[in-house]
Amino acid sequence: MAVVVNDEDQYSVWPADRPVPEGWRSTGFTGERADCLAHIDSVWTDMRPRSVREGR
Repeated sequence: MAVVVNDEDQYSVWPADRPVPEGWRSTGFTGERADCLAHIDSVWTDMRPRSVREGR
C-alpha cells in the first residue's frame, strides 16, 4: 500500500502497484496497510480541507 494526498491535504491509502489517481500524489510512504494508516494518523493532524483551514 502507498499513502497518497490530494491538493486539499487529505490523505488516503492506495495500492502501491496501481497508478495514483488524478488529483492525488504519492507521499513516498509505502508499507502494510496498518503502517500506512499509522503514518496518516501521525501526519494528518487537522482533518479540515486546506481551503477551509485557509479560509478560502
